[in-house]
Amino acid sequence: MTSILLADDQELVRTGLRMILAAEDDLTVVGEAKDGREAIDLARSLSPDVVLMDIRMPGIDGIEATRQITRSLGAVRVVMLTTFDRSQLVYDSLLAGASGFLLKDAPSAQLVGGVRAVARGEELLAPAITRRLIEEFTRVGRQGPPEGYAELTDRESEVLELVARGRSNAEIARELYVSIQTVKTHVAKVLAKLGVRDRVQAVVLAYEHGLVRPGE
Repeated sequence: MTSILLADDQELVRTGLRMILAAEDDLTVVGEAKDGREAIDLARSLSPDVVLMDIRMPGIDGIEATRQITRSLGAVRVVMLTTFDRSQLVYDSLLAGASGFLLKDAPSAQLVGGVRAVARGEELLAPAITRRLIEEFTRVGRQGPPEGYAELTDRESEVLELVARGRSNAEIARELYVSIQTVKTHVAKVLAKLGVRDRVQAVVLAYEHGLVRPGE
């Protein structure tokens, strides 16, 4: 059972999200927060698997709440929810540690599927914002490889590049002629060596440091 914390300053939005999630046998809402401070406190006391976090909230906003939650609770995954699809918000959210980003008007099936994907440790980016997200990473790219990159083997570097290009484990396995379990092992080693919490953060690192560029 995947436990979920809802964080949104609009009660109507929280009610709608709760109804959608409650209809799923494998998902349960364990708490609701109306602002960033309450989201942080509830995340620490409830330790949910996933937090659905609104970006715009009074007091501590969703981005800062995400930063504090992911720094203190490494196992908690955060999915950002917003009506805004600006690339800067996406970029700031992922830098804060969010594992995914969905627009509030996304279909219910996409919301449920997104929660499940993030709970499994997979990346989640709404298709409508992916292009602008990559452009933002390229614009602010840093010079030089990130810390820990030199420790990667040639195969691990190859896997990181494919992950950054949006390939699934199955697609990587087919491309490299290895098993899916082997790919999972390589991904786990990449995350550990780079010191990142999930695949999304690995993608952030890859684009930030210019290891992968759009169109290549």
